Amino acid sequence: MKINPYLIMCALVAALGGLLFGFDTAVIGGAEENIRAIFGFSTDTSSGNWHYGFTVASALIGTILGALFVGKPTERYGRRPIFFVLAMLYVVCALGCAFAWDWYSLLAARFLGGLAVGGASVVCPMYIAELAPTHLRGRLVAITQLNVVLGILLALLSNYILNGLGDAGRLPTELFSFLPESVLYVAGQDGAEGVLTTTWRWMLGIQLVPSVLFFLLVFFIPESPRWLIKNGRNPEALATFKRVGTPNPEGVLNEVVESLHTETVSVNEPFFRKKYAMPILLAFLVASFNQLAGINAILYYAPTIFKMAGASTQSALFQSVLFGTINFIFTMIGMLLIDKFGRKKLLLIGSAGLTVCLLVVGIGLSGTLSADAANAAADSALKGKLVLGGLLTYIAFFAFSSGAVIWVYISEIFPNRVRGRGQALGSMTHWVWAAIITFAFPVIAQSTQSAPFYFFAAMMVLQFILVWRLFPETKGVSLEEIQKKLGIQ
Repeated sequence: MKINPYLIMCALVAALGGLLFGFDTAVIGGAEENIRAIFGFSTDTSSGNWHYGFTVASALIGTILGALFVGKPTERYGRRPIFFVLAMLYVVCALGCAFAWDWYSLLAARFLGGLAVGGASVVCPMYIAELAPTHLRGRLVAITQLNVVLGILLALLSNYILNGLGDAGRLPTELFSFLPESVLYVAGQDGAEGVLTTTWRWMLGIQLVPSVLFFLLVFFIPESPRWLIKNGRNPEALATFKRVGTPNPEGVLNEVVESLHTETVSVNEPFFRKKYAMPILLAFLVASFNQLAGINAILYYAPTIFKMAGASTQSALFQSVLFGTINFIFTMIGMLLIDKFGRKKLLLIGSAGLTVCLLVVGIGLSGTLSADAANAAADSALKGKLVLGGLLTYIAFFAFSSGAVIWVYISEIFPNRVRGRGQALGSMTHWVWAAIITFAFPVIAQSTQSAPFYFFAAMMVLQFILVWRLFPETKGVSLEEIQKKLGIQ
């Protein structure tokens, strides 16, 4: 069946919010060296690592709040107005980071960007699911996840390009001339003249381009027909169904009206009840282990980790681009495999593979591999290869397992009447762990570089055991059968 071009356009515009989500998540990693130098966050002190960890985690604090509080305004005002708000938050974040005049203004800008990321993680897939015809919903919603990963790749690529331009002195600096010299120049060694450093501002500010594009394109998409029906605007909803090529639009309209009535009847049912204990536990576990694999910490600090292994700044950024490319490719592979191999099998394969990869990275970042000091150079090169190979294989295993499974699995294990609250629980759990781990990573790695990776490996062993013992397979099983498996009547 031919897919309606207008429907594709609407899905791509909504998914652009996901691309910005991924971009904002990863872009900070390339700017970390300049930020540390400008604000004096030494890598050799717990205080310096604490301050930098908090700088990165400030966005994740915003993400938690954005995901938590976006629901009510989205229901009251509609999905489309919230897209405009999210786009403006992304714009303010980009400008605020680019022109930050002190550490606190940088924190504020990152926090606002986090609010947009949290909101986008909820609203973008919701909008596409509500707009898309049933037979296309899965593939169209998957565009959001692909765009998140594409945004991560674009951020890593832009960091690599902008760092090269900055090293060559080809980035304009006049835009920032009005800012205090204390946030423009890094003090030179032994009385040498300070060095002008603005590359990091370009890295964080380049997000302005897709943010403005997102804002402008939202003018060309309709409101969610489901929201329109919920607010008694059935003729507008019917027109939207027809415009996006929904088969039997009148019949779909009647089905939505009936389903909304059912949801309204059960909306006040308590969520934390004994009969929902198993899906709540599974949602908590799958969201927790997604982050206890270390993915967000590794995404944020990928260039730093590669530099820990001895790479130069530009080489570390290039290796990060490889990391993002593999992430994108294996996310697509995971989406192709998830309905063939099943959710449980992918999680088990991923757990085993991630354990080995994280152990390899930990070994590569530990002390010397050779007792002979004469072999120090060869030892360092081997450690660098272990870290690079371990992390590139790590992201492949993560992308097609936990990265592909988490949101699908959470959406399947809850009944319709509490699915929204179940997804909110999973999202909140995911972002809380992301904030904790991202904040703690540089502090722990400052004393023992390999320790975080051994911890992540131990968590993947635990995940393997719990998935094997507790997780039901949901592939090819109806939602009603899943509920019976979980003991929900």
